[in-house]
Amino acid sequence: MIKRIIVILSAVALLFSCTEKKQDQGLISIIPQPTFLQQEEGVFTLDRKTPIYVDVADSATLRTLAFLNDRLEKAAGFKLEIIDDDPLRHGQEKAVFVLDAGLDKEAYNLAIKSNRLLIEYGDGAGIFYAVQTLLQLLPEDIFAPERRRGVKWEVPCCFIQDNPRFPYRGMHLDCCLHFFSIDFLKKYIDVMAMHKVNRFHWHLTEDQGWRLEIKKYPLLTEKGQWRKETVIGSLSSGYYDGTPYGGYYTQDEVRDLVKYAAERYVTIIPEIELPGHALAAIACYPELSCGLEDHYETATRWGIFRQVYCPKEETFKFLEDVFDEVFELFPTELVHIGGDECPKSSWKKCPHCQALIKKLGLKDEFELQSWFIQRMEKYINSKGHQIIGWDEILQGGLAPNAKVMSWLGEEGGIKAAQQHHEVVMAPYPKYYLDYWQADPESEPLAMGGPTTLRTMYEYNPVPEVLTPEERKYIIGVEGCVWTEYMPTPARVEYMAWPRMCAIADAGWTRQPKDWDAFTRRLEKHLGRLDLLDVGYCKAFYDPFIELHKDTEYSKIATISVDAPDAEIHYTLDGSTPTEASPVYTGPFVINRQQKVTAVAMRDGKALGKVKYKIF
Repeated sequence: MIKRIIVILSAVALLFSCTEKKQDQGLISIIPQPTFLQQEEGVFTLDRKTPIYVDVADSATLRTLAFLNDRLEKAAGFKLEIIDDDPLRHGQEKAVFVLDAGLDKEAYNLAIKSNRLLIEYGDGAGIFYAVQTLLQLLPEDIFAPERRRGVKWEVPCCFIQDNPRFPYRGMHLDCCLHFFSIDFLKKYIDVMAMHKVNRFHWHLTEDQGWRLEIKKYPLLTEKGQWRKETVIGSLSSGYYDGTPYGGYYTQDEVRDLVKYAAERYVTIIPEIELPGHALAAIACYPELSCGLEDHYETATRWGIFRQVYCPKEETFKFLEDVFDEVFELFPTELVHIGGDECPKSSWKKCPHCQALIKKLGLKDEFELQSWFIQRMEKYINSKGHQIIGWDEILQGGLAPNAKVMSWLGEEGGIKAAQQHHEVVMAPYPKYYLDYWQADPESEPLAMGGPTTLRTMYEYNPVPEVLTPEERKYIIGVEGCVWTEYMPTPARVEYMAWPRMCAIADAGWTRQPKDWDAFTRRLEKHLGRLDLLDVGYCKAFYDPFIELHKDTEYSKIATISVDAPDAEIHYTLDGSTPTEASPVYTGPFVINRQQKVTAVAMRDGKALGKVKYKIF
């Protein structure tokens, strides 16, 4: 009987897949958007009598189904029984079938009829992502932290075929400029996994603090975790708080987090910066520097510092020892070696560096950096790992097997792809989540911008200039969270979400971009983030007013809002707009005495905040 059900449902799936690939959202709102989705009439209802039949009850499958049951038990008050026998023989009117169909890595199918829910997959990640989609098909109350009574746990009938656009779908977090607890990192990873983001790029070493326990070099955390104080405001303010700041992760904490992430199909990629951004390490072990200064101290402000690793044997021995311990903690094949923002001023003055350039027949300090990177790559490759680094590792010649994370616009990514090196696109400001996402005049301090949700959504991470063959080397995308101006978990969440939803969508779906459809999906999705206590930015509902240059006495005003189906009402006399106020339809002129005040409304009700701007 089981085989008959499988054949019937698979035939239904085939029928759907052969129809026109229409993305019928209707009741359905999934982020990231599935590759193919077709909605049908009817619903499938989960209740305490619904069994799950599993054909391959391995540990990975059972763990993922336990995640589903944990969510159901918390919000719905029941679990689904997992069985390995034909449910129809036991008089079951409806059932969930979980079947290993040998699909590609991370792929899954969902075929949902009123009495049968079929999940097909090929690996552990595939069934995990199927469950993430299933949770988003259920009422948003499934994400509630406590029991929700009176909810019908219905799933709309539909067929979904889904697999990722890119193998690398990343989210970064800098824990050096500010430090974050393991509990917060677990929540961060949970929200990533919900969005099918599968790489956590963990920035662990910097000028302002060393955050990873290295047993062979205990000073790195005894001393290097600390800075004596922290700059207040921007890097050039000149004001400091006078308070020591530190924090680091023990190796046991790292192992725990790596395991936690792996169970959610998130690979943690550690970043150990070299040859620049090394001041915290040099402050502990001055022999790693060029020795041009009497005193080295962990940085207390943001920015770029001239104190970098000196390319001598003591330095390479130190770095090799560090990576040996890193490899024991992180099973990932890929490790990030930084490579960015390495000033050459110390190397230019250093007798050892100048002699080494001459000895190796190098042209300049840029080629010395390339030699430094290539030497480290050989060691890392010898240990069975591969390196990825920021664009600057291209300077002086790219290491033979290196992957590039392109942050300086697109140019580095284009150049690397043209040289047939794999590339992860993480360009600033397009994918930099430390940039303002709303009007800077009404937002806390950030790195720059603004870079709005719409800007991030509409960015195409595969540059058009690349040939079809070169485009194959773009292997993924990443959202970057640098924390100079993010001292708390709340601030990180505010800056990262919901813009990271747009990056996750770009990393997963092959569907053409559709801003209106995305915002409709996102608005429903925000309710899920609310229930998960994710403190995202709510500028989605606020008008964004911009004043553009015109004459000495006039400016051109434009107003936009992300929320779909919203009307923007505005005034020019400083009064609060109402439903009776003019509706914004396009750019208009204002003079020096006029104040643009606006609010977004739907069905006569304000959606967000009243915003204003003056000349």
